[in-house]
Amino acid sequence: MTRNVEVPKMLGLLPSSSVTKHLGRGVQTGVERPPIATLTKSSTMKDESESRWRTQPVRELLDEAMNRFEGKRAAADGWLAPRLHATLRMTRSEAANDELWNFLALVVAPDYVVWRHKGASVATPARFSGAHYTQAFSRLWWAAELFRDGSDYGPVEVACRIQDILNTTMRLDVIDHRPTAMAVLRIVRRLIAEDTSHVGDYVNALSSAVNTAGSTLLYDVMAPDAPADDEALQSWIDEAENMAPVLWGILPDGPDDGEVRPDSVNELVPLFEKLLEDAPRRARSRHSVDSDSDDESV
Repeated sequence: MTRNVEVPKMLGLLPSSSVTKHLGRGVQTGVERPPIATLTKSSTMKDESESRWRTQPVRELLDEAMNRFEGKRAAADGWLAPRLHATLRMTRSEAANDELWNFLALVVAPDYVVWRHKGASVATPARFSGAHYTQAFSRLWWAAELFRDGSDYGPVEVACRIQDILNTTMRLDVIDHRPTAMAVLRIVRRLIAEDTSHVGDYVNALSSAVNTAGSTLLYDVMAPDAPADDEALQSWIDEAENMAPVLWGILPDGPDDGEVRPDSVNELVPLFEKLLEDAPRRARSRHSVDSDSDDESV
């Protein structure tokens, strides 16, 4: 079912000052719609000649996520993250522009933000306009970007199964190092396979230990990463001009810009296992941002 929501044809860049001005409690609870016309006038619209900025494919994807995961909202993350990334094809520099995500959250799909993050009360402002690891859509795009293995989005699904990876691990600078990200996920896979209870607590302990050790150990020296193939990435972006909507039943392909070196991951896993073994695990506490009622491991 497609929801009856009218949105501009193209994405735009919405300044954070406009978000602050029009993000009231009514919008955060879903009782009110943001003033779409006013916000659009405040935005710098993307070039209509570039198909990758069309809102329709994104809107249809979000409608499907809401229909498919009604009653199990946290599970939508693993399904949506790779498909959102493959639909919104762009460079990291373009994705780092918060104004793009502001527009998507306030103009294109405020209902999705409320649906996914309202919890028992309201969706916090940070879910509409916030850091890349907090904002409703930016967190998913970056999860796909940081945890994909070249064109393979399979690791992204694993990362999104554990909400603490999105809420904690993605905050760390060391996760930009692809072998580090893959080594962390290998340990997470083991914990899941062993039916470990409260996996999120282990993830938080591991993330903290890896980040602390990374201040003295240079992971990129221990486990070098192959340089990304920028031409392959640009070719993947250019394909968006004639791209059909991503399929809902199977994972799409990401940019074929180089897989993570297995030997580098193998170098880090034993170290990270030892760090986890020695790391204290504290009782789960509320996240610094709102905790959704179903934001548990799925």
